[in-house]
Amino acid sequence: MTTHAPRAAFKTFEESTAEDWALISPQLNVTQSYVPDRVIGLLRDLEYDHGGFPVDRLEHSLQTATRAQRDGRDDEYVLCALLHDIGDTLAPFNHPSIAAGILRPFVTEANHWMVEHHGIFQGYYFWHHIGLDKNAREAYRDSPYFEYTEEFCAKYDQTAFDSDYKSEPLDHFEPLIRSMLVTTVPAQ
Repeated sequence: MTTHAPRAAFKTFEESTAEDWALISPQLNVTQSYVPDRVIGLLRDLEYDHGGFPVDRLEHSLQTATRAQRDGRDDEYVLCALLHDIGDTLAPFNHPSIAAGILRPFVTEANHWMVEHHGIFQGYYFWHHIGLDKNAREAYRDSPYFEYTEEFCAKYDQTAFDSDYKSEPLDHFEPLIRSMLVTTVPAQ
């Protein structure tokens, strides 16, 4: 942790100085270096919640990623498949935004859009059973990523509730998480 790093002395941003920010800025990369372990921990926590589904939330994520990987998708896509529901237990009604927020600095616009919108696209397969409009995704028909996201849900996400499917374990994906989420990213 950054407990031993020198600290800035300001009480408000308005009174901060360039010297303060020279202390703070390098710490962003230190904090980012903790993200893979935190993400792995959040994924492990998904194992304890099945939400009534045939498989627990971790298994769903592992199946989604395993299916994408076995289908030859690139590492970035597989990472998106693995993390797409990481926010399920933190904010069930807004979980795509949590995953998209984690992934945004590290993935292409297409993959970010796919993760951010997968919830409404996934609704196509079941929303009619709960009184919602299964065709709500049509509001995004003009997006250049509509078919890309539609395919993600059709091939990988909506099929990943099979209790007989043999997915790769989380340990299999840890090197991918560690290699892709520690990249130094300039401030946005």
